[in-house]
Amino acid sequence: MDSDVQLFTVAHLRRRPAPVETGGFVLGFDPGTTSPYVNYATPLPGCDPTAADVAALIAAFRERDLVPRLEFAPDAAPAAAAALTAAGFVPEAEHTYLVCTPDTLAVPPSGPAVEAPVTDDDYTELDAALAEAFSGEFASSPQGAARLRRTAESGGAVRLVRAADGSVAGGALCSAPAVGTAELAGVGTRPAHRGRGIAAAVTADLARTLLHERGASSVWLEYGGQDSRRVYERVGFRPTGTRLYTRLEA
Repeated sequence: MDSDVQLFTVAHLRRRPAPVETGGFVLGFDPGTTSPYVNYATPLPGCDPTAADVAALIAAFRERDLVPRLEFAPDAAPAAAAALTAAGFVPEAEHTYLVCTPDTLAVPPSGPAVEAPVTDDDYTELDAALAEAFSGEFASSPQGAARLRRTAESGGAVRLVRAADGSVAGGALCSAPAVGTAELAGVGTRPAHRGRGIAAAVTADLARTLLHERGASSVWLEYGGQDSRRVYERVGFRPTGTRLYTRLEA
């Protein structure tokens, strides 16, 4: 599965508005944001980059005034991991990823109503809700709302749950499938609405949609803590491997 997840990451970054390929790496750039969580690179599975390849990777980020940053499954590209370390890249984190398949998916018997955003206001409100849910790690913006819409319109799916007053309480998104798998991400609930089963409801609905309507054979995600891991495991996600986040400081 490490190879599948890594091949997915390669394909996903190639779908960015301005992808670049150099020396065994794929760099996914989006001119609409300088966020390092959107603009990052990944190695091709099994690549064996030279010091010159890594230097070219760094230069591609620097010439755009971006932080050189990568996300990848280290077991799928061990030589790349070693070359990046030798060049001074330092780990941000290493996360376990969880995988759901049609055989493991377990849709909760009850929970809040889940819907797909339709209007521009829906996407704008969901982007704002996710920004609040993630404690300001990113700011809500027209570009963020546009990225959510692109996800929904390019073969992926976006879901939200409303509060009693009609505002958006939380939601999540799932990319379009590539190499048979899809990444579910951005599962977030505004603090005032937590504990209502929103995360489980949107995760289950997105996994069901991708597995049964979009042709994915698996869906994978990463989790931010043991509480969220338990939510995802109840929906049918199982620990499978790890992904490394690494960057080069200025």
